[in-house]
Amino acid sequence: MEVITEGVNSLNIIESSSSSIKKNRIQVSNTKKPLFFYVNLAKRYMQQHNEVELSALGMAIATVVTIAEILKNNGLAVEKKITTSTVDMREETGGRPVSKAKIEILLGKSEKFDELMAAAAEEAAIDIEEQS
Repeated sequence: MEVITEGVNSLNIIESSSSSIKKNRIQVSNTKKPLFFYVNLAKRYMQQHNEVELSALGMAIATVVTIAEILKNNGLAVEKKITTSTVDMREETGGRPVSKAKIEILLGKSEKFDELMAAAAEEAAIDIEEQS
């Protein structure tokens, strides 16, 4: 868990000159990264952009909903908008098109976000001192 948190904290978010790429969007996969990687990444995005958009296709939709619920239940985020749609994709070159479900959840900082993040950082510092 600490390794994941350290990895997220050491990430640098690079500003893109392309306006079509959203700087605060996280495209979630349910196979590539652990759940709490995305939870911690979403917290970091909210610190930098005041809101985060979680996006997923198909089977990863459940993962996005879980991430959003964790952030909301911990008092860190408020739900701003949920969009569902279907997208046509080809599973292989020349294959037939397959419709996949898509979800986008826009979360904003809660009123207590900064206070809760400061308390968590303080608690983490105390844990590190105790381990030393």
